[in-house]
Amino acid sequence: MDAFINFLIEWGYVGMFLSALLAGSAVPFSSEAVLVALVHPSTGLSPTLVIISASFGNLLGSLTCYWLGHLGKMTWLEKYFHMKREKIERMQAYLNGRSAFMAFFAFLPIIGTLIAVALGFLRSNVYIVSVSMFVGKLLRYILVAMAALGIFSSI
Repeated sequence: MDAFINFLIEWGYVGMFLSALLAGSAVPFSSEAVLVALVHPSTGLSPTLVIISASFGNLLGSLTCYWLGHLGKMTWLEKYFHMKREKIERMQAYLNGRSAFMAFFAFLPIIGTLIAVALGFLRSNVYIVSVSMFVGKLLRYILVAMAALGIFSSI
């Protein structure tokens, strides 16, 4: 695994994008190690561009989970979980009103993947979900980069 992480680090911005794409998808991978290595001043890379590469890669990874959820069928809930269509539609309406709030937390490990799949399954607005996911992921990567650069240690 270390060799793969080193390979991604050598690829710079593209490696950051790919590691974040993997981490945002259903593949268990942590992009933070690559981010921490790439924001270090010795790499000569722009921390801002590293964070943007990570955020977009992670967003696309989560959107693959959203798409997988979108492939699901409501009839599966009725058939396998014995839920009534009215209840499913009420739940969908309830969650659609909160999809931006839920999507913001798609950056969380493990549960973030489940959130993305659920939002896709319930056909939440992909534009609202995308923007909210991006903001959450961007803020997370900013905080990780700040911690890696020691900004919090001076407080």
